[in-house]
Amino acid sequence: MFRNIIKFFDELEDRVRARLSRHPVVYALISGFGIVLFFRGVWMVADVVAMPWEVSLVLSVLLMLITGSFVFHFVSDQLIVTGLKREKKIIEKTEEEVRGETETLKNVKVQLDRIEKTLEELKRK
Repeated sequence: MFRNIIKFFDELEDRVRARLSRHPVVYALISGFGIVLFFRGVWMVADVVAMPWEVSLVLSVLLMLITGSFVFHFVSDQLIVTGLKREKKIIEKTEEEVRGETETLKNVKVQLDRIEKTLEELKRK
């Protein structure tokens, strides 16, 4: 049953995002309201349980460190992409791995340049 609920909301999200993507300003407004209301709700819960600011700070940092969102929000969005691809984060890669990837990218660029030249020659004929 729980999986059905998650599947429903996942499919709903896909449909809504596809439709709202055509209207970026409306998308931004709706998303902005959602984010602000979410944080307002979290703030109100913290007030109800009379959580001191020190506890809020420690709890938030721990939650963000555990989920990886601390680094994501303060460094880059590559965290999520590498997580989805099950790749190492760039800071976990060895210098040799980074150099290998750089070399691969250079080779791809050379090949793309060759393909582009070939296409230009074919256009001329």
